[in-house]
Amino acid sequence: MRDLKGSALTDRLAAAAESKAALLAKLKPKPTVVDPLFAERAAMKAADLKAVRDAREIEKALAKQAAADRVAAAEAEVAAAEAAELAEKRGARKERKQLSKEEAKAKRDAKYAARKAR
Repeated sequence: MRDLKGSALTDRLAAAAESKAALLAKLKPKPTVVDPLFAERAAMKAADLKAVRDAREIEKALAKQAAADRVAAAEAEVAAAEAAELAEKRGARKERKQLSKEEAKAKRDAKYAARKAR
C-alpha cells in the first residue's frame, strides 16, 4: 500500500537535499557592503583625535607653566626671606658698630679728661 501523504523515499531525499541547500545558503558568505562614508568617517575621526591631542597638549602646557610659576614664586619668597635676614643682620651690625664707636669715643674722652685733670 502506498503512502498517501507523499512521503516516498525520493520525496524525502529531495526535501532533505533542499533543506541542506537552504542551510548551506545561510552559511555562504554574503557580499560585503561598502560604507560610502568610510573615508569621511576616517577623516572625521582623525580630526577629532587631533582636537583631543591639541587640547591635552594645551592643558599640559598650562599645568607645566603653573608648576613653573609656583616654583618661581617659592624661589622668590626664599630670596626675599634671605634678603630680609641679611638686611636685619646688616642693621644689627651697624648698630653694634655705632655702639662700639660711641664707647671708643667715651673712652677717649675719659682719657683726655683724666689727662687734663692731672
